[in-house]
Amino acid sequence: MSQQFQTQRPTWVEISLANLAHNCRTLKQQLPASSQLPTQLMAIVKADAYGHGAPRCAQVLEAAGADWVGVALLEEALELRAAGLVKPIFCLGGFWPAQAGEIITHKLTPALFRLDAAQALNEAARVHGCRVNVHVKVDTGMGRFGLPLADLAAFAETFKQFTHLELDGLMTHLASADDEDSAYTELQLARYDEAVALLRARGFDPTWRHLANSAAMHGYARARGTLVRVGALLYGLTRDILKPGATPPVVRPVLSLHSRIAWLKTVPAGTPIGYGSTFVTLRESRIATIPIGYADGLRRDLSNRGAVLVRGSRAPIVGRVSMDLTTLDVTDVPGVALDDEVVLLGEQGGQRIAAEDLATLLGTVSYEIVTGISARVPHVYG
Repeated sequence: MSQQFQTQRPTWVEISLANLAHNCRTLKQQLPASSQLPTQLMAIVKADAYGHGAPRCAQVLEAAGADWVGVALLEEALELRAAGLVKPIFCLGGFWPAQAGEIITHKLTPALFRLDAAQALNEAARVHGCRVNVHVKVDTGMGRFGLPLADLAAFAETFKQFTHLELDGLMTHLASADDEDSAYTELQLARYDEAVALLRARGFDPTWRHLANSAAMHGYARARGTLVRVGALLYGLTRDILKPGATPPVVRPVLSLHSRIAWLKTVPAGTPIGYGSTFVTLRESRIATIPIGYADGLRRDLSNRGAVLVRGSRAPIVGRVSMDLTTLDVTDVPGVALDDEVVLLGEQGGQRIAAEDLATLLGTVSYEIVTGISARVPHVYG
């Protein structure tokens, strides 16, 4: 643990910037480079870089060769510009009309699918005396944001009046590229091809054609286009990200979550532990308390189900995970002592607990595990 955190509560996240840089370089090497316009890599750093810390991660990814970075919100983009990021920043969620001036001031590239937003951005660009690149988002089957394919032709005709906007990209989002059945993804790919042809027939030839998230980038070569949007793989998440049975790229986990034993006691059989007395010891037991709880992102669902690593041994979580504290049964951990390090995500003594493991246990995805770690847990970068 970093010296600067030794005077604070002993609960922290460690971020391996070396692993992050390795993952970025590894993934970029897999992209086709022989075409006239080599496929570029957009590193997705939305949601605070999936809980890893967006400003620091974006700086490392920029240095490791990411061509773009992608965020969900304009506010996230402003944080990156304030941190000194100079690479192109793409706003996946578009922008609200009142934010048009910020798009121009901070040299951002937005997804575009609303005419009122297009009008506002065109007017702001006119006032600033510039042209702004935008990427139109077409909905090929995700069913969230994006122009329905049936509306794209009319949108393209209307777009011609926006003389201060440049339709420089066409994007879509694949709904099930991580599914074993590829039929729906193939349907979306066909619809996207139709959208490209439709735009070209109306005089537009977008430079940036992007469909692929991590799963599609790895599993569908024809989805790579001229730009891929890679998130989870950058952070070393693979098992619930890719199509079942796919051989993952050689990426390394970036995040680990740690705490220390803050209290240790021996209790007799029949002792209830925690809120609601949901766990009662069946034998004389060593019970450890660690200063982390659901307010830190340790899911309450792990009560009496999860486990952690202590001295390289698995120790079960017993009793309910509370807001700030969690209790463990460390009876079977040889030599356990006060202040021992506890690993909740990561490796210790040759054993590992991965975000995918917790996701499987909780019936969710690894994205939710890492993004759920709260801002009150300090990050140590190394």
